Amino acid sequence: MSFFVAVVPVASVLYGVTKGKFNYRIIHERIHFANLPQSFKGLKMVQISDMHLGSFSRKHEQIAKAVDMINEQKPDLIFFTGDLVNNFAKETDGWVPVLAKMKAKYGKYSVLGNHDYGDYSEWNSAEEKDKNLLDIKNFHKKIGFRLLLNESETLTINNEEIALIGVENWGNPPFPQYGDLKKASENLDSKLFKILLSHDPSHWDEEVLTNSDIDITFSGHTHGMQFGIERAGIKWSPIQYKYPRWGGLYNEHNQYLYVNRGFGYHGFPGRIGMPPEITVVELA
Repeated sequence: MSFFVAVVPVASVLYGVTKGKFNYRIIHERIHFANLPQSFKGLKMVQISDMHLGSFSRKHEQIAKAVDMINEQKPDLIFFTGDLVNNFAKETDGWVPVLAKMKAKYGKYSVLGNHDYGDYSEWNSAEEKDKNLLDIKNFHKKIGFRLLLNESETLTINNEEIALIGVENWGNPPFPQYGDLKKASENLDSKLFKILLSHDPSHWDEEVLTNSDIDITFSGHTHGMQFGIERAGIKWSPIQYKYPRWGGLYNEHNQYLYVNRGFGYHGFPGRIGMPPEITVVELA
């Protein structure tokens, strides 16, 4: 018996660092909103988050398979909610041909995460750090994503509109608070249905719920700690003791939050019981 007790954890780790980190799962949600314009009923949004390209070690083939899975969903919109890299823009080298193949009928939108600013590295000068961030921002454009930097856009179908809002990273200390929801939302009609991209789910409780009329927010950041249990009615990860809203769908009153468990990995080079995620949310 003691042999099996010892073997199971070792086998789980071996699977997590070899196959588990690329065993992408697709999670589907369908959410009803009374104030959603009729033309947007059935709108299909795919969300990915936390690529951390520097961790992939140029495993282009594995990620190309995930891109195919995304395209098979035939999304109307694709959202990427931050942490493109671990630290450096050079981590994006060679990835344009793979990631630019993501397709969405009405567009692809993204925001920055805490790792994208270069705050966790030492730089020879402020200019060097600024150049790194600029290169990361430009990469979003190269793969066809509209990077929203404390700003918004409206999406129009059949003369009806909804708003897409994106903020820079906003997290509880020690994470940076570059996000400015007020600025990002200015000049938007209060009657518009609103979608927010904000990397850190802490932002939802601290500002979105209390100071906005955002209908649904998409976040990432937690990775589900790349470790946990989600089966047979059990939903648990150690990350829940820091982030109560760490994975999946949450709602308070008429506002919703979806927290993606991450597309990539960082730190521990694998995933155990917490597969990388492609989220599909359909509005109804």
